[in-house]
Amino acid sequence: MLDLLNTIDSFVWGPPLLVLLVGTGILLTIRLGLIQIVKLPMALKLIFCAESEGEGDVNSFKALCTALAATVGTGNIVGVATAIKAGGPGALFWMWIAAFFGMATKYAECLLAVKYRTVDANGEISGGPMYYIENGLGKAYRPLAMTFAVFGVMCACLGIGSFAQVNSIIDITKITLGTDPLITGGIITVLVGIITFGGLQSIAKVTSAIVPAMAVLYFLCTVGILIMHASAVPAAIKLVLDSAFSTTAAQGGFLGATVILAMRSGVARGVFSNESGLGSAPIVAAAAKTKWSAEQGLVSMTGTFIDTIIICTLTGLTLICTGVWCGPANGAAMTAIAFVSTYGNFGNVMLMVGLSLFAFTTILGWNYYGERCMEYISGTKLIKPYRILFICIIGCAPFLKLEEIWALADIVNGLMAIPNLIALVMLSGVVVSETKLYMEHLKEVKAQKK
Repeated sequence: MLDLLNTIDSFVWGPPLLVLLVGTGILLTIRLGLIQIVKLPMALKLIFCAESEGEGDVNSFKALCTALAATVGTGNIVGVATAIKAGGPGALFWMWIAAFFGMATKYAECLLAVKYRTVDANGEISGGPMYYIENGLGKAYRPLAMTFAVFGVMCACLGIGSFAQVNSIIDITKITLGTDPLITGGIITVLVGIITFGGLQSIAKVTSAIVPAMAVLYFLCTVGILIMHASAVPAAIKLVLDSAFSTTAAQGGFLGATVILAMRSGVARGVFSNESGLGSAPIVAAAAKTKWSAEQGLVSMTGTFIDTIIICTLTGLTLICTGVWCGPANGAAMTAIAFVSTYGNFGNVMLMVGLSLFAFTTILGWNYYGERCMEYISGTKLIKPYRILFICIIGCAPFLKLEEIWALADIVNGLMAIPNLIALVMLSGVVVSETKLYMEHLKEVKAQKK
């Protein structure tokens, strides 16, 4: 089974998808005038002071937190470790590249989600790639929209949203506390069930409380490790840059990784981590209370910056500076060794808390994504059955192996991204025009204040 999944994974994440993924980000970066650099200060400011007026189910901050809940997860800890293990330190560089261009992609997809959002039969906001494909490109493209929705449900149930997250929580709690996987799995299943049936309001309430706290906690822990290994940081950064373009590893204990493998590992894990181009974040961005689609696009763009440029970088440098990337450990175990080497046994506890919160909130976010995709496919009548199915899947997660989980997650990620990226390229002109309208609005507001 693992060999078959790896074969499919290599095919899906071959050069065509990598070119489409990064190429879409490059196209949008050029057409939007380096918006991820020029407008980043404004975007970071909007996180806390967006007007949050207009139609929507949650404010911009809660929409961002829910999106971050789904993105800031095991990809930031386990994903970075597996990327560096497979592709060497150079994989971190390619994660940066994917994130840089991914910021423009995230901006565009979340802008389009707000522009083309609708209201479902229950009076709740529905939006995302399936809606901007059908409403933006026309009814003739409904099969493409339906394809995205089907892959979205698969991704929630079989990929990022379920197995990978539960497995990571089970691994870290077993390593740290020796907890029986069945007990951990049972607790997760019950908690997910309670929150899930509260809908978006319940999910947003939980994530807006947990996400900022867990991000700050993890930031402080990893920065502490880097301070303790400050002398090794410059060499670690140099190793990342050298390895990104080298056919062999720069240190002993690692057989070597080609540039292509480093690139593939970095980009694939980067997308798994920040989900730019995947089409997931737009689903919750569409529910934000805002009058301007570009405003929510800017707020959502910061998610990729926070997720990969900050959190994944801290994880990657921690693994390299402590030297654990050369050892036999992989996944959560590798990161655990790095934490223990600095903080002793308390490091295990800190990592367990951080990873568990990261993964748990990711499950909540992806449950909502899958629900909205299911609503597009069949209307509101299957929302409750979907929730029950999702909870059952969470309960089954402890019985799968790590390697199979990551391979399966990668496959459905790639399949979900393809229809979304096609739509982003075709609707890039709409993104540019909406951006111009918003910037002209800001100029008018500024002129009136004078």
